Amino acid sequence: MVFDLGGGTFDVSILTINGDVFEVKATGGNTHLGGEEFDNRMVSYFVEEFKKKNKVDISGNQKSLRRLRTACEREKRTLSFALVTTVEVDSLFQGIDFCSLITRAKFEEINMDLFNECTKTVVSCLSDSKICMSDIDDIVLVGGSSRIPKVQDILQDIFPEKVLYKSINPDEAVAYGAAVQAAILSKGFKNVPNLVLQDVTPLHLASEEVLIMS
Repeated sequence: MVFDLGGGTFDVSILTINGDVFEVKATGGNTHLGGEEFDNRMVSYFVEEFKKKNKVDISGNQKSLRRLRTACEREKRTLSFALVTTVEVDSLFQGIDFCSLITRAKFEEINMDLFNECTKTVVSCLSDSKICMSDIDDIVLVGGSSRIPKVQDILQDIFPEKVLYKSINPDEAVAYGAAVQAAILSKGFKNVPNLVLQDVTPLHLASEEVLIMS
């Protein structure tokens, strides 16, 4: 199972590997779930906190929101290895400095519905693949947001007896795979692995019969 939670999209794929043949059994995901959504939740949380403390609403000021988002994105990464961090922006709005603590527990709380969506997608993908949970050999994490501890906890809860494969650099994995696939399709490169990818369509397809009445 490949669990890919990136900056803006989320994808889960279950595939089998037989020699050089990679066959995708099922895929699922959400094109509007990723690191950007976690950032949005943090920004909204701190906008409300700033409003309560200073009686000022910065939600309409794009410059202030942009600076706050940059700080939130940076401290989101900090929470991947720390239990608490400080979001600090000098002169955020009207000369008012902003400084506030956020714990990993609070970060998880304000994003819990997004984490639950990850769980639902994994379970749904397993069902579509018709492969038993116990038959999954490897769980590969890619995408920058897969570093979030809660995301890894969710997967460990679903697969309690499995070891999450985290040694792949999540920022390079997708780009490397895309480069290999492009080289295979172009047929103009030497020393390219002779791989065959049998994919599935990620969306439901339907046909419509149109009756023309004369």
